[in-house]
Amino acid sequence: MNTTVEIAGVKFKNPVMTASGTFGSGMEYSDFVDLNKLGAVVTKGVANVPWPGNPVPRVTEVYGGMLNAIGLQNPGIDVFAKRDLEFLKKYDTKVIVNVCGKSVEDYLEVVERLGDEERVDMLEINVSCPNVKEGAIAFGQNKDALYDITEKIKKVAKQPIIMKLSPNVTSISEMAKAAEAAGADAISLINTITGMKIDIYKRKFALANKTGGMSGPAIKPVAVRMVYEASHAVDIPVIGMGGIANAEDAIEFIMAGATAVAVGAMNFHNPYTTEKVVDGIEEYMKKYGVEDINDIRKIV
Repeated sequence: MNTTVEIAGVKFKNPVMTASGTFGSGMEYSDFVDLNKLGAVVTKGVANVPWPGNPVPRVTEVYGGMLNAIGLQNPGIDVFAKRDLEFLKKYDTKVIVNVCGKSVEDYLEVVERLGDEERVDMLEINVSCPNVKEGAIAFGQNKDALYDITEKIKKVAKQPIIMKLSPNVTSISEMAKAAEAAGADAISLINTITGMKIDIYKRKFALANKTGGMSGPAIKPVAVRMVYEASHAVDIPVIGMGGIANAEDAIEFIMAGATAVAVGAMNFHNPYTTEKVVDGIEEYMKKYGVEDINDIRKIV
């Protein structure tokens, strides 16, 4: 029984990853999850300088998930390289670093710096965060801007690059095609859906940012549809995410066309979710006689 998948020449022991921003760099979860069992750890977004993030409150629960407006708070590349990448050296899992920025130059600075880090297997370029007022969301919602930044990053990147796409667009297929045409090695989707919550008793917004990114099981049908459309529009691999809570959800994404999947919001609900998804995929394969996980990709 084969659970390995390959993306841009990088081989993963199984298709299960963590979604950026929901797992740190694994340190917070290492008491609960054997990181060696995961296909990859996708780190929280890292910028060229420390970002304080948005004002609080910036997380709130909603039906079927949560809204967050963290604003990509992170310690910057210097602390990240010394602390997080050193920690991940202890584990036999692939490492994908999520990169964020407010300008093309910001992204390029981090990408170039990470080019010298042997522990980094791939880069996921976050051009789709709905909670950052500058830069990222503009790149993620305009296909010409997406093409431009993808092309520039690809020219300097030493690792394969994954462009993380926003669902807050008219056509996910067109965005996927733009990323592929500019040289992206893979795409990941979906990032969060922009939402809002009002506290009717306090008569104010639940989040200081007013809006936030919706994640959790409620967005899964939207995510599956977009992964299906994107994977049928391009030839590069797709990493699917959005509301995955169990192995059945993950398999649904794979059947829709995803080469790999990422678990996000459910890490907060149950820190054991990623391991359970790995085990559940293997159990499904045994039960239904699936010899190779790749055999059921894009089966519908």
